[in-house]
Amino acid sequence: MDKLRESWGVSYPFEQSPGEVWDRSGNKSFLQVYDIETGKTTLLKEFDKVIEAPNWSADGKFLTYNSEGRIYKYELEGGSITEVPSYFVDNCNNDHVLASDGSGLYVSHHTKEDGLSRIYKVYFDGREPELVTPLAPSYLHGITTDGKTLAYCAERNGEYDIYTIPAAGGNETRLTSALGLNDGPEYDCDGEYIWFNSVRTGRMQAWRMKADGSEQTQMTDDPHWNTWFPHISPDRKKVVMIAYHESDVRPGDHVPNKDVEIRLMTGSDASGWSKPRTLLKLFGGQGTINVNSWAPDSQRFAFVSYALE
Repeated sequence: MDKLRESWGVSYPFEQSPGEVWDRSGNKSFLQVYDIETGKTTLLKEFDKVIEAPNWSADGKFLTYNSEGRIYKYELEGGSITEVPSYFVDNCNNDHVLASDGSGLYVSHHTKEDGLSRIYKVYFDGREPELVTPLAPSYLHGITTDGKTLAYCAERNGEYDIYTIPAAGGNETRLTSALGLNDGPEYDCDGEYIWFNSVRTGRMQAWRMKADGSEQTQMTDDPHWNTWFPHISPDRKKVVMIAYHESDVRPGDHVPNKDVEIRLMTGSDASGWSKPRTLLKLFGGQGTINVNSWAPDSQRFAFVSYALE
């Protein structure tokens, strides 16, 4: 079949050149909120540039997002935008979480010495950023409710696995060892489980494990979809995730400028978990919903869609 495709000039969408896929200079961004109960989508703001990965504050008053290497606050009442002071931490990617005490954010920043991602804490009050992970690359995704522990994806010795580290810095602990990409680790609000995504079965799917790395359990089994970044709601009864069709990406790819779906699982350990159902179909991917963006009421979540000019 590969010989025939070559002779006929047929290619899969995921065989686009990396430059074509990642050129986002013409992207418009749409910061939006979806309401689970009403099924209504609300547009908060349109941007003539790429913004990514909204977080929702614990007090429900603002969202944070990254754009052009910096972090910004969007006030839900009034829509004002302010830049979070981060000084030399000026090349942040879309892997960031809010500090549990409301003092700032933990961010993933590509440092100047080697261009690799390391985790820093930046503060709303303008204090100097603090380094958490000297080792790189490290991509942050989760924080315990008490703010004491971070969970992140890191490449060490050629393997991408899930690690935890004290938020104040210290020694990291490796939780996964399955071959292939293990990514997107996120604590539930009780700190009992970490949800994540893994390609270990051949297709990217949602998984869950105990906070110590035990009981690693596959939670989705979509035969034609690659599922990324399961985000658990504060009430622990809902999980939203983003899905790429198998024909659009390789299992380990999480790229921008693709038609994707945002899906929802509901349930509990007592009642069991539903199969994912589609909430939204949109043009997005990288940056749409990389980190937890649930509102405190577990009814709404924020996301970003895109359009090409």
